[in-house]
Amino acid sequence: MDTHAALEQTQHDAVACGPPILKLFRDVIADRLPDRMPLQAAMLFNSEIDPDWNDRTFLAEFYNEILHQDTCQPYTADGLVLLAALAVDDRVPARQRFEAVGLLFRAATVAERHLAESWPAAPQHADPDSEARAYNAVLPHTPDLLARWSGECFAVRLALAGLAVVFPTNRTLPALTARLHTVMDQHPQGTDIGDYLRFVLVLAAQDDSQTLAVTEKLTDAYWPGTVRGAPTRARALHLLGQMLTRVGAGLTRPAPTGQ
Repeated sequence: MDTHAALEQTQHDAVACGPPILKLFRDVIADRLPDRMPLQAAMLFNSEIDPDWNDRTFLAEFYNEILHQDTCQPYTADGLVLLAALAVDDRVPARQRFEAVGLLFRAATVAERHLAESWPAAPQHADPDSEARAYNAVLPHTPDLLARWSGECFAVRLALAGLAVVFPTNRTLPALTARLHTVMDQHPQGTDIGDYLRFVLVLAAQDDSQTLAVTEKLTDAYWPGTVRGAPTRARALHLLGQMLTRVGAGLTRPAPTGQ
């Protein structure tokens, strides 16, 4: 008996039995990153698949493997290439493309969001070197992600809008502003998406006094606030992260009966 062949077959069968989204992610990463897979990719190709995994539980484990409990570790930056590859592949469902872009946003803003939460103390689990590497790892992927805007669905555009104001340029901000104004009337102020879009526009204007005023107004009304002495950008990104999370949850919430 060829024990080596039998072992390979067992491993192949185990991987083939994984959740459908795991198998899809594995195919996408194998195609897009055949020669430069980070350590986190092992989770996609490991022969030992948790028998209790379904799509939802696998995704939670996979995302946490890259951005562990919303903190950056030494290998976080390396794993972000997986999210970037998934976010630009049309085989990946829109929901998971939204999640991939959202996680890139969260990875790039960890330092500032946590600073806003802990001010004036330093964030308890801060790793400045890893956080800086994560920010710098997301930056080069942002132009390719934003270039997909015209062909993307509305949900992914919402996540891309958040990413665009994290890495503002003289080219992207005017384009973002024009694009968001075309959909404002469809999403009134006071709705999750409407407030999110309007806040992105405020950030795109790059006026610190206006950003601070709107941040305080929104946190007073709806959101867990941050200490007023914290840096304005940190407070704004902390708020934007909360808003993006709620928008994402709303995208999968069933519509009320009769609508």
